[in-house]
Amino acid sequence: MNSTITKIEIFKLDLPLHTPFRIATNFRTSANNILVRIHSADGAYGIGEGSPAPYTAGEDQDISFIAAQRLARLLIAQDSTQIETLHRAMQASLVRNTTTKCAIDLALHDLTAKRLGVPLYTLLGGANRLIETDMTIGIETPEVMAARAADIQAKGFRTIKVKLGTNRIDDVARIQAIRQAVGPQVALRLDANQGWDPAEAPRILDELAPFDIQYCEQPVRYWNEAGMRWLRQRSPIPIVADETLFDHHDALRLARTETCDLFNIKLAKSSGIHNALKINAIAEGAGMHCMLGCMSETRLGLTAAAHLASARPNITHTDLDSSFFHAVDPVVGGITYQGGMILLPDAPGIGADIPQEVLDGLTSVTLAE
Repeated sequence: MNSTITKIEIFKLDLPLHTPFRIATNFRTSANNILVRIHSADGAYGIGEGSPAPYTAGEDQDISFIAAQRLARLLIAQDSTQIETLHRAMQASLVRNTTTKCAIDLALHDLTAKRLGVPLYTLLGGANRLIETDMTIGIETPEVMAARAADIQAKGFRTIKVKLGTNRIDDVARIQAIRQAVGPQVALRLDANQGWDPAEAPRILDELAPFDIQYCEQPVRYWNEAGMRWLRQRSPIPIVADETLFDHHDALRLARTETCDLFNIKLAKSSGIHNALKINAIAEGAGMHCMLGCMSETRLGLTAAAHLASARPNITHTDLDSSFFHAVDPVVGGITYQGGMILLPDAPGIGADIPQEVLDGLTSVTLAE
């Protein structure tokens, strides 16, 4: 069998959201993603997804679409199984552009696992274990957020992630209303998305602590590691690094300086599974756990992430809920949900795909030998 890459297809995938979604740094009404499909000489193909977030990773869909073409030219005629070598070549050619590299990375992993006839979690050396996701609530009034929390609880989710990052009075009111709506049985996680001033953040966290909070993601700006470290030393709530953490170099620095309690790995930030494994290994060596989050991926990208979480028990928390916000689900196969529990497919590769009839209607470009 021949694993040489012969053709790469790149697609723009646009999906409307059920309702607008607001966080401290962004407001969006649609998911504008890219897909990459990599073909090998033996007729197999792998597919991957990237979900650009310009407010986090500095890429939008147009940038990723162009960057993917540049990187695809490097990969044509190369061995698709040499993922380490291909990552090094991509990094040497184009730094950052992590979302674009994520789509390529997932396609390479999908292709390799398919050619071996094994699920992705097996390729990663892991097992199919049951994992559980939270469900996220975007920033709204306390009343609207409380009503959404009650609805999420009624659908069987045991953990809710709440977007905050506006101001102390409103953010505390939001959590108070949500906790009253769901009672003590539901775990609450916070995500300030860099929205708080470091001087005020300790008071906010002190006032939120009585509501039994699991942790708080990225309370201050991504560049303010000193501020986050100072806050972590004073906070009654564990602190998670998100926008501050992209790759294994960031992970090593954050672990050395004891800046946070947990790492939030997102494949769109880490350039895919290859570097995500390195981040998790550093966390494990430092005695830290990881959560695995998402941007606005379909169940294709979420399924790939779930394989990683399943394969690495050190990933103890997952936030893989973005497909619930899409008005359309274009994916066949893939993960399914029972409340907050995620069930993984046992099909070879990622086990999720986008039908050809959907791809035929998308803006695309093909590069071949």
